[in-house]
Amino acid sequence: MALPFPFPKLPALPIIPEFRLPAVLTRIGGQLPQWPLGAQLSLMLNLACRLKLLAGDDLAALEGKHFRITAEDLGGTADFEFRENRFRPLRFPSAAPDLTFSATVSAYLQLLTRQEDPDTLFFNRRLDIQGDTELGLRIKNMLDAVDGASLRSALHL
Repeated sequence: MALPFPFPKLPALPIIPEFRLPAVLTRIGGQLPQWPLGAQLSLMLNLACRLKLLAGDDLAALEGKHFRITAEDLGGTADFEFRENRFRPLRFPSAAPDLTFSATVSAYLQLLTRQEDPDTLFFNRRLDIQGDTELGLRIKNMLDAVDGASLRSALHL
């Protein structure tokens, strides 16, 4: 399924080096409202579902689960859940998440561009995973199953 709006052709992605953002950004980012990060991430994940980039069978196992994504060097945290076949941001999370991923911005960018895989980042201590290990493995397998060609086609890359 194509995007419902025109998406410009993007140039090839460069190699993303390992980096850390300056500490001042961590302090500033930690003082900003965190809910918009969860809202943006939920929106992107719902778009991936709509484009059928994430398998529906695997999504059913996420029902009612609370996730937290932390960008260590940005001071940002995104809390969201999967409920009623949609990712939804959590404005005021009241409980501990079922699964937490923590990494630097560069590590997340390397994951998104498939420059690095989650296993390499995890074993090199650049990606920290806390919580339900079975759920974490399921998420990893879901992301590994996303076909790069389908993703590039959906985004018109």
